[in-house]
Amino acid sequence: MKKPVLLMLATMVAVAGNVVLAQEVKREITRVTFDTYRFQNQYHMNIFVITGDGVVVTDPINAEAAAWLKKEIASITDEPIKYLIYSHSHGDHASGGTGYGDVPNVIMQQNAPEDIDLVEATERFSEQMTFSLGSKTFELTYLGPGHGNDLIAVVVRPDEVGFVVDAVSSKRLFYRDFPGANVDQWIAQVKKVESLDFDILVGGHGPVGVKRDVAQGLAYLEELRAAVLAGLKAGKSVDDLKREIKMEKYQDWEAYDSWRALNVQGMARHLTEIGAVQ
Repeated sequence: MKKPVLLMLATMVAVAGNVVLAQEVKREITRVTFDTYRFQNQYHMNIFVITGDGVVVTDPINAEAAAWLKKEIASITDEPIKYLIYSHSHGDHASGGTGYGDVPNVIMQQNAPEDIDLVEATERFSEQMTFSLGSKTFELTYLGPGHGNDLIAVVVRPDEVGFVVDAVSSKRLFYRDFPGANVDQWIAQVKKVESLDFDILVGGHGPVGVKRDVAQGLAYLEELRAAVLAGLKAGKSVDDLKREIKMEKYQDWEAYDSWRALNVQGMARHLTEIGAVQ
């Protein structure tokens, strides 16, 4: 075989190897408190809690992630998974629940679909629900419409951990252009989270934070809304606003470079749709 052909084959193998590495999924478990853990699957997070009388898990994320996590939980404790709590039904968090196996108690908010990726609820609630297992109590609160219509927050006691998906994250901009959402309702969801009592914030995305990060997220939304509304009332175009509204106070937050302009665009769309610009 000639050297150029060998070189070409070697290059192809190297490229293929890089593709495989690029497709590897980052999975990691972090201990948040003594009994509450955060699971990271690439850019999505959930929590699971060891109670002394069984394990409570949250969003499966996808079937492969859930199966991987189930195996890892078994290496940490011999307690079985007894509860699965869905934060909401959006596919990037809620897919693949069958990967956890046959979980006896599955909790969803009342507005969730009849099944989520073939998993059916054993119990639903409307506004609030509390249950205890072992040494832990779980307080579930419906956040109202906004980002989806079945989004809940989970507070774990006595760990004082709040698990909140998508409504607000710790030091991270809001998702793209607020797709499919009424942003004022989204703001109301963040206010609902702020009204809850907890110390540690674990989001469905972004780093582990603290309760005051919720207030900072709310401040960002309200400042963004005010700036965009003022610009629209001054007759500026959306493109002008995307260039001018920098929200520089938040430039060190995750996704600032990629989502700031989209946040402006989505807020402008929302304010126009609700007739706020006269």
